[in-house]
Parts: sequence; C-alpha cells; structure tokens
Amino acid sequence: MSTIAILGLGYVGAVCAACFSKRGHHVIGVDVDAAKVAKLGRGEAPIVEHKLSDYLQQAVANGLLTATTDAEAAVRDADMTFICVGTPSNSAGELETGYLQAACQSVGQALRDKPAGHLVVVRSTVLPGTVRQLLLPIIEACSGKRAGRDFLLTMNPEFLRESTAINDFFQPPMTVIGAHSEAAAEELAKLYAGLDAPIIPMQLEEAELVKYACNAWHATKISFANEIGNIAKQAGVDGRRVMDVICQDNKLNLSNYYMKPGFAYGGSCLPKDVRALNAWCQGAALPAPLLASLSGSNANQVQRALAMVRQAGVRKIGMLGLSFKPGTDDLRESPLVELASRLLADGFELTIYDSNVAYAAEHSPVADQLWATYQPLLQRLVASVEQLVDASEAVIMGHAIPEFRVVADTLNSGRLLIDLCGYLPGISQGDRQGICW
Repeated sequence: MSTIAILGLGYVGAVCAACFSKRGHHVIGVDVDAAKVAKLGRGEAPIVEHKLSDYLQQAVANGLLTATTDAEAAVRDADMTFICVGTPSNSAGELETGYLQAACQSVGQALRDKPAGHLVVVRSTVLPGTVRQLLLPIIEACSGKRAGRDFLLTMNPEFLRESTAINDFFQPPMTVIGAHSEAAAEELAKLYAGLDAPIIPMQLEEAELVKYACNAWHATKISFANEIGNIAKQAGVDGRRVMDVICQDNKLNLSNYYMKPGFAYGGSCLPKDVRALNAWCQGAALPAPLLASLSGSNANQVQRALAMVRQAGVRKIGMLGLSFKPGTDDLRESPLVELASRLLADGFELTIYDSNVAYAAEHSPVADQLWATYQPLLQRLVASVEQLVDASEAVIMGHAIPEFRVVADTLNSGRLLIDLCGYLPGISQGDRQGICW
C-alpha cells in the first residue's frame, strides 16, 4: 500500500483522506489550519458528510491516518501527493490560484531531496492550462527537477457530491486521469484498481476541462428544468410531470445524442419551436434567459465557420452537404444554407455537392419552389465529390456520411479540410481545421 500526502483538508481533501485510508493506504493530511489538523488527527470530521466520521475514526484507530501543518515533511514521507486545496472565485469571478501556488511551492521544495518517481496529483478544480502552464513550472523551479523524468504529474478531477461523497468516491461514474506522461497515468491508475468505473486517460488540459464541462452541464440541466417548470406553471400545468416525461426518453433527451461538438442546428422544428417558445415567454413577461440564449448561440456557430473560411486565405470553396442534416433533402433553416449564402455574399467561388438535394431539385414535386428559393445555391451543385474537390482550394465537411470518405484520398496538394462534423479521422491535423477541435 502507498503513503499518500493530501494537501488541503476541506471537503474534497477530507473525503479523499477517509476513503484512501479505508482502502488500506496510509494517509498524511495537511492543512494550514492547525485546528482542522488537530480535529482530523483525532478522527473527527471537519465537515458534515454521511459516513465520514466513522471512516476517519477507523483510520486513526488503525494507524492509517495522521495530520500535520508541515506540508514539506508530509510530501517527503509520502509516495504520492494529492493537491486538494480550494480554488475560490475572486471578485471578478476569475479563478483564484493563490492556495494552489503555495501548495505547489511546498511540494517542489520537498521534492528537491527526494528520489525520482514521486507522483503529484492535482485534484483541485482548475481551468484548462493551469497545471501545465502555472503549477508545473512552480514545482520544477522549486525542486530543481523535471516532470516526467524526476517526478510524475497528473490531473485527476473529482466527481464528489456533497451528502453522497463517500459513495461517489467508491462508485464514481468514471476516473479521469489527465497526465503529463504515460508513466504518470499508469501509476495513478494503479491506485484506483478495483473501483467499478472506467479509467479514462486524457491530456492534462482535457481532464481540466472535463470537470468544468460536467459542472456546467449540471447547472444547465437545473436551469433548463426550472425554466420549463416556470413556463409550465404559467401555462397552468405541472412542470414536474412535463419533466418526468422528458426524462423517460433515453433515446434522445437523456443520451449522448446531440452531445457531440460540431455545427449548428437547423431544420423545420428546432429553430421555429425555440423562437415560438421564447416569443410566448416574452408575451407572458416570463424571463427564460437560458432558452433566450439558444438562437444566439446557434448563430454563433455559423459565424465561427464563416470566420474559419475567411481565415483560410483561399477563394475557391467546396461544400459537402447543404441540407440541415444528412439523409434528407430538407433545406429549411439549414445552417449550411446560411453559411453558403454568406460565402456567396462575400464573393467566394462556391461549389456544392449534396446528392439528396440534387435529386430533389430535379425530381421533387416542389422542385420549382426549391429553385425559386435557393437558385443561387442549386446552380452551384456538382455531380460528384471528386469534381467538387478538384474545383476547390478548401473543402467544408458539412455532413458525416460514408459517401464523403473519398475525400481522405483526394484531399491533397495543399487543400484544406474545414471540418464541421468530426468526420474522416484519418486526415492529418495539418490538413484539417475542426470547428470545435
């Protein structure tokens, strides 16, 4: 079993101390608050949390938990160090990293005289880039050592909910390990062996962002449910029943469907219905700020794609896909139609391939109406992907369909792929610019 130093005995640190000791590890808890240290040393919980007092008392009785205010001594005596100090917001809402920096200085000073191999685990919630750009340099400067060679560095976000934190520790949804090196990821993974949760290795910055993305998603769900509940009450119905029905749909509503970063939504339903619901709220003088933000956020993705094309520095653009999603000829409120129209307005030479739209333009009962509405775009349709690529300096991938796989073979001679849907992973990053990656 390992000896683990835990810096910061607040909510996360205290729970981790209790749970790691429960698994048989020797834990040295560290905090600048002497009263908190004394309390933990007696096996008393510094916070209210189910089972925490019992676990701490057992750990102290079994000689598996001690506490100190001397961070450097704790790190020197440990095999690995978990940094669990707080990261509060300042008056501007920005991340306050003072506690983190002080902790990393202590870690670095302790590592100066330690042999190679010590594992440093950042458990505190930090923004993307914090570990690599801020904390790593501090540890290296204070220790005189190099990450990956002399010590191992990881980012290991926690997913502990207050009141259920002990159960969450032992039954997490996942164990995310952002690592500076493969060896660091492997070493931390050993610590979590036996927990029934997938271990997901990632880059440091990805792991940092996962934590914020999860919390933002949870906040979004709460806000969404509240806004729907407010609308329901205004309409004279029970919002709880409405949300209960929404939550029964695990095919679309509660699933990974629609949860991939990419391009904007469109079609005959989503834009229209979001506008209608917002208009209803405005008419009822009912604030719904989350719902009100959707159309603007969606329009921003179109603007983002347009900016990518403008920045490419070429004029001949090919667009693969025009309908609002694959497998249909529906052009109504398609974000690709909006993008194509704006490219034409900017003077780009545009070529388009969409076999479903081409068929509808020739054979649909409403073909005349299509031509009347979309003629500037329809007259730029070509017969094949190869023809489009040959005529283009940059290609926009708007649909993720097998027919477009040929692009991987034909995209050469300096042509750029502007990827809106995350398709064709075989294309090198140098030849691809993703809208969200």
